[in-house]
Amino acid sequence: MMDNNKKYQSMGFGLGLRKEHYQDVIDSLPVAGSLAENNSRPNVDWFEILTENYLVAGGKPLYFLDKIAEHYPMAMHGVSMNIGNTGALDKDYLKQVKTLKNRINAHWLSDHLCWTGTNGTNAHDLLPLPYTEEAINHVVERISQVQDFLGDRMLIENVSSYVSYKQSEMTEWEFLSEIAHRADCLLLLDINNIYVSAINHEFNPLDYLLSVPKERVQQFHLAGHSDYGDYVIDTHDMPVCDAVWSLYAKAVEHFGDVTFMIERDDNIPPLETLLMELNLAREISEQVKQTGYDAVQIEKKVQKIQSRLAYEFPQNQEMLV
Repeated sequence: MMDNNKKYQSMGFGLGLRKEHYQDVIDSLPVAGSLAENNSRPNVDWFEILTENYLVAGGKPLYFLDKIAEHYPMAMHGVSMNIGNTGALDKDYLKQVKTLKNRINAHWLSDHLCWTGTNGTNAHDLLPLPYTEEAINHVVERISQVQDFLGDRMLIENVSSYVSYKQSEMTEWEFLSEIAHRADCLLLLDINNIYVSAINHEFNPLDYLLSVPKERVQQFHLAGHSDYGDYVIDTHDMPVCDAVWSLYAKAVEHFGDVTFMIERDDNIPPLETLLMELNLAREISEQVKQTGYDAVQIEKKVQKIQSRLAYEFPQNQEMLV
């Protein structure tokens, strides 16, 4: 039976768990039987895993995950639920997801408001839906089925988009908000995706940010993107840029304390690099909560961390935005 509490307890500031960092995290864990404190533990509150990386029984990824999950809170983030598709939900996939969630005691799981393929063909992309009443009814029914099966509220994430539909009857934020309300689900608000779509579709990202219902927002994502001038692509292979940090500060001002996480899926830097970005998120959040949004102070903090990254990790300097 689904818990009637609307939101889960906040987990603080987290990172995506990637194979490049398994050993760093493992090496920082306390040694069994030792009373000595391990001061090398990274300053991260929790980890988010890519669900599909751990659905195969056995193997090294699951071995590392089990060890790390003993010491850190976990959340699951999927890309294969295909919640917007018109075909039947994949019950075998959902069973695997539920088994993994129970295995690592994940605090919640999320997937994307999109469709990823049809008629057995996987598009290998997160494709947007038309923003229509018909699509709302369809997606709400499917989310309800998933939540009933899992026994928990799930989080739905807004995707970055590069096309629009002439059939759309409303804005994306109206579409997302209505689905969350009718399905009684929670939201994973991807701040970078809002920015990317705002540039591509020429809308004000604050119109989106300030229109999403506060009571539904459980988690934030931040990530880097690739700017090609006329359009922007959500690539997760760059540091978070100044404009997205500024939008994050606005999000903190509007939503308050929300579980935060940085995504990095390509050009994976050393763990220390991501920890610096994570600490910047902490600093921005604390400042906004204490004194409100201050564009000058936000920019100073961002420039300071970028200078440190360029000095301490010169191999990553060309990626700094």
